[in-house]
Amino acid sequence: MNWDRIQGNWKQVTGKAKVQWGKLTNDDLEVIAGHREQLAGKIQERYGVAKDDAEKQISDWQDKATDSWFTKS
Repeated sequence: MNWDRIQGNWKQVTGKAKVQWGKLTNDDLEVIAGHREQLAGKIQERYGVAKDDAEKQISDWQDKATDSWFTKS
């Protein structure tokens, strides 16, 4: 899945992000607003992981993204 698509539909995928990273608050997700770098930073902050690990987690999560994550307009 293209990150631009995830970012463009961020409000629809925040639930999936919350399931993946339960320590992220709704406020965190609102501030992140689909920006990958900010998501990585918050994962590092909340989980105490290195930047490379946070990036790997995001890549793995992105690879799992499917069209079913997005509601039909």
